[in-house]
Amino acid sequence: MALLPPDPVFCLKPLEHTSYYSLCFRTPEHLYAGTAKGTVQLWELQTNRTSYQLSVGTSAVLNLAHTDDALLTQEKEGAVKLWALADADYVLRHEISTEHIGFCRMAHDAPSGTVIIPREGSVISVLCAKTFSETMRFTPPAPTSGATTAAPPYGSVMCFRPIELQSQRYLLAGYESGALVLWDYRTGRPVAGETVQLRTADGDCLFTVDYDPVTNRGVAGGSSDRLFIFSIDRKTQQVARKTEITIKNPGIHRVTIRPDLKVFATAGWDGRIRIFSWKSLRPLAVLTEHKGELLDIGYSHGKVTMWNAPIMAAAGTDGQISLWDLYK
Repeated sequence: MALLPPDPVFCLKPLEHTSYYSLCFRTPEHLYAGTAKGTVQLWELQTNRTSYQLSVGTSAVLNLAHTDDALLTQEKEGAVKLWALADADYVLRHEISTEHIGFCRMAHDAPSGTVIIPREGSVISVLCAKTFSETMRFTPPAPTSGATTAAPPYGSVMCFRPIELQSQRYLLAGYESGALVLWDYRTGRPVAGETVQLRTADGDCLFTVDYDPVTNRGVAGGSSDRLFIFSIDRKTQQVARKTEITIKNPGIHRVTIRPDLKVFATAGWDGRIRIFSWKSLRPLAVLTEHKGELLDIGYSHGKVTMWNAPIMAAAGTDGQISLWDLYK
């Protein structure tokens, strides 16, 4: 007999309803949640209550990241801010406008000490995580002079993920056109070769990408009803499309591989959390706790004391944060 999907171990619900756009575990016991109202809530998972709220701005907090001593926030209207932790409070230290109004999320790249942000159109900036000074800018090259046909434009940048190959840093970036491009930190240019297209029809675009350097595979999703599995040649750094997974309803906001590389999960427009085996790509469960679009998924990097297990958190437009123990 098939196993029934598990229930969440708990659902966090604020006193005042709000949509949640972003989640970030600082420690296993501390979960940060960015809201549609421009605030960040700190949830204590020992008590399952909020202990702190930070007013960030007037638009939704699209993404969050935490360094050793600072909180990074990204607003939907384009501002990225660094809040220094001082005396149990957060103080604004740096702010930059990305000129990007959309859903592309920033990324904190801890190994290189940088913050990667979307800019207007197809441009991506790399900033020092402490000073917010720009250290590199990735700009799609113009068509070669004299070419008979111009290369198709990438379109707006939609998602990216910093990775490491052969001890070198690269950036995987997905675009409105469905293109998946690998950028080289050494040259500031795309790796030479054909651009991989990950879409099934005109109008489809990528929203999310993740990559596992151990198995050298990645997964991407977006507005279509497909998840795209790809790999990267370790010698030539060429991205190759491998296979597809069809889902019942189109639209994925987030796809994340769990840190132990056993499973990956998707946050769907239909409010479903879909769990897949990362080894076999087989669907394992569809979790139906949420009644609105799901916008983010996060994993604790260690056991949460109350449940003696690592926890997956998911949130979206229905105003609750579901907590799951899927390790058992």
